[in-house]
Amino acid sequence: MLTPETLPDLQQALAAADLDGWLLFDFQQTNPIAMGMLGLEGFISRRIFVWIPRSGVPHALGHAIEPGPWHSWPKAWGKSTYSSWRTLESSVSEMVKGKRIAMEYSAGDAVPYLDRVPAGVLEMVRAAGATSITSSGELVTRFYASWNATDIASHVRAAEVIAAIAQAAFLFAGERSRTAQPITEHELMIWMQERFAKAGLSTDHGPNVSAGANAANPHYEPSPEQPRPIRDGEVLLIDLWAKEPNGIYADQTWMATLGPPSARTQEIWGAVRDARDAAIALVQDAAKAGRPLRGADVDDAARAVIVERGFGEYFTHRTGHSIDPRSLHGSGPHLDNLESREERLLVPGVGFSIEPGIYIPGEIGMRTEVNVYIEPDRAVVTPKTYQRELLVV
Repeated sequence: MLTPETLPDLQQALAAADLDGWLLFDFQQTNPIAMGMLGLEGFISRRIFVWIPRSGVPHALGHAIEPGPWHSWPKAWGKSTYSSWRTLESSVSEMVKGKRIAMEYSAGDAVPYLDRVPAGVLEMVRAAGATSITSSGELVTRFYASWNATDIASHVRAAEVIAAIAQAAFLFAGERSRTAQPITEHELMIWMQERFAKAGLSTDHGPNVSAGANAANPHYEPSPEQPRPIRDGEVLLIDLWAKEPNGIYADQTWMATLGPPSARTQEIWGAVRDARDAAIALVQDAAKAGRPLRGADVDDAARAVIVERGFGEYFTHRTGHSIDPRSLHGSGPHLDNLESREERLLVPGVGFSIEPGIYIPGEIGMRTEVNVYIEPDRAVVTPKTYQRELLVV
């Protein structure tokens, strides 16, 4: 977030990148990164711009009819208003003319989570005299997506709680599967939601409870309208995510079989587990050595394992997503060289999931998911004890 306390580090990063400034833009919440950086409160219906210079103080530009959301803007910083488009464009020109700037832009839409500024606004800014516009991706990583010590503590607590809930859910489903009334996927989802609430955790939706061939749909959601019993002998996938109030999400996927697994089930489990562990090892080795590592590199490492085992065509999503302080699927670097071209580095402060999967339609789906956050000399995996072997209940 942009504050007088964070401004010096941000300006140092701009100087290191040889940029004259970072131009934040938003219109009606189209750019959550800008709004998250600014922390404005109140109704904003018109375009806003904020110029963060390499040196000196930031300058805000907002509409004349909407002064309220700027009540906490530091008095020592600049602020002006506009009513007409002519004033807006001339004010933007005063900010950017002759300058090399960063904006929430990703060339060729390589990383959609960064591509938040409309093409028309980029055209306007170029016409206003900016000499170059580059992606703010590395700035977003460091100053929007990074976790602090409080974030880490909240995430670690949530991770241990949801891991315990997942394992209890498997035991409950296994017990019920051997009765005359096996529990349905949706009922088990509600059962877990109730335990989230008792633990003081919340979630936006889910968890995902997928039995049998339903697990081959990575975004499957149980439904009370189509109740699906969880039966003895089946594979069961549980993907669950939750957080403390104002905390960081923990997001995990666990796998079990209700009864002894088949040889094929074990083979597929071994492939996703080993892919996950290859990704973890690469991240941890790079963090310990202080070696630069792109999100794309980690995706490549996990995917290579699954391809080598003969299941490459069934690994149809990225290896992991950013988890930032505001969103489960955040704006920091993703582990992705499939869906997008993620060139950003995994630097200290960022957090993300590692979750390779294999999905064979109509037959079986398997995924294993842990979370990782990066510190200056190490990469920490949560939960503390994560799944090594297929659970049998």
